[in-house]
Formats: sequence, structure tokens, C-alpha cells
Amino acid sequence: MKIGSIEVKISVIAIAVVVVLTLILIITVVYTGDSRLLIWGIPTLVMLLLIPVALNYLSQRQYGELEPVYRSRAKNTRIRMINESMIGQVVRVEGVVERVYFQFLNRPQYLVADRSGEISVKMFTNPTETVKKGDIVEVLGTIINRYIVTGDPVINCVSIRKIKKA
Repeated sequence: MKIGSIEVKISVIAIAVVVVLTLILIITVVYTGDSRLLIWGIPTLVMLLLIPVALNYLSQRQYGELEPVYRSRAKNTRIRMINESMIGQVVRVEGVVERVYFQFLNRPQYLVADRSGEISVKMFTNPTETVKKGDIVEVLGTIINRYIVTGDPVINCVSIRKIKKA
């Protein structure tokens, strides 16, 4: 679904929840014969769809606004050079996507590698374009710890896009 210039996606989990709850609502109304349940049930189901759509839209818009800021502040960095002393720095990394995780949750995570090493790239919304294993990408983001205050450094991605590289 497209809202303005932003492509909004709803996760498979949110759709599954709405489908299961719709079935439960229908079965309950048929079994009890109490159609008054629909007065609250239908608006609740609609909200269960609208809330994830709205949150995804807001995330996409915010990331879109942040991309130019990150692009101007980012330093070109080789993956091998990323370490814990760089936590909080804005970086630009180019590499090949080796693995893709959690796309169905709208929280994709990528394993990106260049010739110097590999790093996990976490994104907390969908990227503007679909990125698959084997794509050559440019990643803009901030170095963070994997587990809030501990763990190895990873990139909190604001933008990941395919690039053509010889």
C-alpha cells in the first residue's frame, strides 16, 4: 500500500493475528447468536490493522527524513575498522549482502560483508527497496551495541540501497 510517496507494508504476523481474531469473532457470534459482539469486534479488528500501518508509515517517513542528514555526516568505513570505540558514530559501508533475516516481521536484519570482514546491519523498518542475498549495497547508519549496552558492534541502519559497482 502506498501513502503519498511512502510504501507502507504490514507484517505477516499482524495479518495473521487479524485473521485468527476475525475467525474467533465469527465463530463466537455464530455460536452465541449475539450479534452485539460485532459492535466492538469489527472496530477492534480494523484498529488491529490500522495501528501497524500507521506505525510503519511513521517509521518510513522518519527514516526518509533522516537519510540526507546521515548521508552528509557519514564517514566511509571498512567493516574491519568498526569497533566498540566507534559506538554512536555515523558510517557508510559498502558490501555484499550475505544473509537476510526477519523481513517478514518488517524488521529486517542483514549480514553485510566487504573484503575486510562482515557485520550485522539492523533496520527497524522496511527499506525503500527490496534487498536480497547477493545484492551489493550501501548502508548508512549508526554503530550501536548488539544488545543495548553490551555485545559486539552492529549498524543501526537508516538506509540500505542497492548500488551498481564494477
